[in-house]
Amino acid sequence: MSASRFSSSSSSRQLSAVVSQLRAFGCVYAEEEAELLSCASRTQAHLDAMVVQRGSGLPIEHIVGWAEFCGQRVLVDPGVFVPRRRTEFLVHQAVALAPPAPVVLDMCCGSGAVGVALVALLGDVDLHAADIDPAAVRCARRNLDPLGGRVYQGDLYGPVPDALRGAVSILVANTPYVPTDAIGLLPHEARLHEPRQALDGGPDGLDIQRRVAAAARPWLARGGHMLVETSERQGPRTAEILAGNGLAVRVAHSDRYDATVVIGTQE
Repeated sequence: MSASRFSSSSSSRQLSAVVSQLRAFGCVYAEEEAELLSCASRTQAHLDAMVVQRGSGLPIEHIVGWAEFCGQRVLVDPGVFVPRRRTEFLVHQAVALAPPAPVVLDMCCGSGAVGVALVALLGDVDLHAADIDPAAVRCARRNLDPLGGRVYQGDLYGPVPDALRGAVSILVANTPYVPTDAIGLLPHEARLHEPRQALDGGPDGLDIQRRVAAAARPWLARGGHMLVETSERQGPRTAEILAGNGLAVRVAHSDRYDATVVIGTQE
């Protein structure tokens, strides 16, 4: 995190006032958020406006325009799904399985955060990503174009070039997996400011996982891996879905990240 722009005693008082405002709004990490907002502000009026936005429930990543993910700064536009820290576990699992110079396909890529992290950690990556949401695709292109990644807009594999069939070493899929009836239980900022199609996984939360898994094998290279983020509760069912589509399956869980990833391998 960058050092705060507030350095004088007067500015320190201003920062303390911002912290107090954020605490009053119920922000758990008020000190850290106050620093982020102060560093992003151009003027006092701009800072005041951002604090009001945060108080309304707008995710801080949408306010400052970026999120930290796997140590990288990922651009996050308003209306685009904010990458979660738990998804770093998905990245680390993919890195552990990736061969040299892997061909990576990121389904439901959102902002492109997973691709950004994989390039940073692996270096030589032939990276492809796809999402159905035009706003997410625009954001992902801002993040991945400078890294040589290619981003496609469309429904799952629909826009992916046929040349990738049978060539994908690592297929990562952070699909929406919240059951429809549980959407109303999500935090305010997610329900109101992130696209529903990035959250809603259908009646049991697994509809998109089923579709991605059902069509995965023709795209995977021999020995290629499909990695799906899911919840610990849904993990056994996600594993059944991948196994039912002909993949050898194992489940990885991290208490540190509170994250579960199901891994399917093309044998």
